[in-house]
Amino acid sequence: MSMAAINLWAVVVAAVSAFALGAVWYGPLFSKSWQSFNGLTDADVQSDAPRTFGGAFALTLIAAFGLAMLMQLHPAPGFSSGFGVGSVIGLSFIATSLGINYLFARKPLALYFIDAGYLVIMVAVMATIIGGWR
Repeated sequence: MSMAAINLWAVVVAAVSAFALGAVWYGPLFSKSWQSFNGLTDADVQSDAPRTFGGAFALTLIAAFGLAMLMQLHPAPGFSSGFGVGSVIGLSFIATSLGINYLFARKPLALYFIDAGYLVIMVAVMATIIGGWR
């Protein structure tokens, strides 16, 4: 893997797109359900927002960079191969690992679908952008 071969613009755009998806997913789509399942109020969610959102974006940027490194191993870059790789990673590794944690933590199945759904779509979108921009 070559760090020089990574398109940093693709990494940044992928991270921003994932962050925007999260704003919609955990905003108008599922905010009330997600907060309820986690026992959080609006005040809880808004407290220390700069640290929370800044940290979340930094971690998303790291994930996008790691995904870009991994995508270098794919012999046929492109939007569709990026989507395929991202979907496999999201469904096979992320959703299953999250599912194991949620089973042991006795978290509701609906919360799992909210969180895993976001993560699977997020990785698929990021990999599509990175694969297509390669």
